[in-house]
Amino acid sequence: MSARWFGLAAVALLALAWGVLPAFSITLLANIGLYTMVALGLVLLTGVGGMTSFGQAAFVGIGAYATAWVCTMPWVAAGLGLAFDSAWLPWLGLALGLLCTTALAWLLGSVTVRLSGHYLPLGTIAWGLSLYFLFGNLGFLGGHTGITGLPALQFATWQLSTARELGVLIWALVLLAIVALHNLLDSRPGRALRALKSGRIMAESMGVDTARNRLQVFVLAALLAALSGWLYAHLQRFVNPTPFNLNIGIEYLFMAVVGGVGHLWGAVLGAALITLMKHYLQDLLPALLGASGNFEVIVFGLLMLLVLQRFPQGVWPLLVQLASHWVKAPVPTVAQATPGLPQRLLPAPGSVVLQAQGISKHFGGLVANNEVGLDLKAGEIHALIGPNGAGKSTFFNIVSGVDSPSAGRVTLVGHDMSGQPARAFAQRGLGRTFQHVRLLGTRSVLENVALGAHLCGQRGWLAAMLRLDRAQEAALLAQARAQIARCGLSEHSSKPASSLALGQQRLVEIARALAGQPSVLLLDEPAAGLRHLEKQALAALLADLAAGGVAILLVEHDMEFVMNLAQRVTVLEFGQVIARGTPAQVQANPRVREAYLGGGELAATEIEAVALEGQAA
Repeated sequence: MSARWFGLAAVALLALAWGVLPAFSITLLANIGLYTMVALGLVLLTGVGGMTSFGQAAFVGIGAYATAWVCTMPWVAAGLGLAFDSAWLPWLGLALGLLCTTALAWLLGSVTVRLSGHYLPLGTIAWGLSLYFLFGNLGFLGGHTGITGLPALQFATWQLSTARELGVLIWALVLLAIVALHNLLDSRPGRALRALKSGRIMAESMGVDTARNRLQVFVLAALLAALSGWLYAHLQRFVNPTPFNLNIGIEYLFMAVVGGVGHLWGAVLGAALITLMKHYLQDLLPALLGASGNFEVIVFGLLMLLVLQRFPQGVWPLLVQLASHWVKAPVPTVAQATPGLPQRLLPAPGSVVLQAQGISKHFGGLVANNEVGLDLKAGEIHALIGPNGAGKSTFFNIVSGVDSPSAGRVTLVGHDMSGQPARAFAQRGLGRTFQHVRLLGTRSVLENVALGAHLCGQRGWLAAMLRLDRAQEAALLAQARAQIARCGLSEHSSKPASSLALGQQRLVEIARALAGQPSVLLLDEPAAGLRHLEKQALAALLADLAAGGVAILLVEHDMEFVMNLAQRVTVLEFGQVIARGTPAQVQANPRVREAYLGGGELAATEIEAVALEGQAA
């Protein structure tokens, strides 16, 4: 049975049991649905986006208090020209709650998501506590007493006045949220989101605006929490600050982590496990111990430690592994006759596409680059060589926008790139690989390479959630498959990138860079880890790209590979250019022999051997 049919069967079973389960069980299921909605936002925020938040309960409170205020203030209804008991008031409360949540989450997120390390969760604790105490100290929100007398939700003549009736809406919205978020993650913006957790520098180099994506996912998680708060308020018909304190915010995070913080269905499982665990501990422990108290809190904490220690990735991945014998993984389909993406126009052959003038970079007293100059022409393979610590990777980071120079200027296809981020370089047609491989290890080779084509698509989050981006998605994946095949990795397309050997992972990076249709390609040690035949295939690929008009700048320590491939070579030592010219000119330079190859007769013999091999080739 496929995973889709398994999910449909579970939904059908819940629907069939809904009418016969006792009222208490229905209330418990309705609460699990409410918690699941908040946990789904945390799966997206924490598991996918890599941002830990303890303050989601405060956004639940905003959704709850907004509808409570609208529905219980007579002058609000009068001002809107509605009767005090109008069925429209709760829906206006929903609109107000979502509007307030969006504004506040955007404001808080603009500050919070800029933080990193332990400062980020501490920041969420700060505003979570502030909002909790704000709810309890505002008189028009009822203070710590709260607001009572909220009406039931109503659809036309159908009134959702009980948990059995409102629970249907709750779980319908949960399932819609799961489908929408699944569609989002299975798309161009979803791949960008997955790169936020461990590959932000890499994602920026692929053209992803990581700051904007972090803020958007923060707001989306807050909106899911506010929707849960709105439903909670009309389920309880009463709102006070207690359910929105920091302890509840920690429980929401527990639900996402215990279920499986990177898995949407893990949110459902985590919410169910923790809700049921808390409920049964409250009933079971007093009976076992013969005394009442807060024993359930102690035991609950110990159980959480056990679960987190035994299942650090959550319980859902374990269940998936156990069910793998019965539930078949979906087989990716390849769209037929997929329309191609518009192709980037390459600069005229021989024109200067990348120019670095007087580039200097200081790290305190350390000078990594000292007035380095270099120009790269369309259709040319230009090698940048030098001993370890010469400043090659620092220079690469500067001319690709990952780092800013202390002095000097970088020009890309005629545009001054001073102060521009890495994504602006990508938009101008620059693609790159990294000295230390930067891939999304748990994702497939196809997904990693498709991330490189991020700028080739335009459809955003809403289109992805509604699955209106399928034509564009098929074209992006087709382009990714073409580059995977070009790099000789077709048989590994569906494998996790981390399962490949280091040399193959470097080829995945090259395929990812090519998926963005670059006119300038920067390769940092592309031949490292490759076997002899793989190096030959790579050299043929790079020569073919250069013949097609792509400008290639590469850093490489394999002198045979460099001297047989490059048309021009620039040599760095201690951050300064000590030689530049054709491979033959560089090989004959005494300073290069001394600095890079060790000098003396042995170095001269090695250089001559490389030159002879190049002539024979």
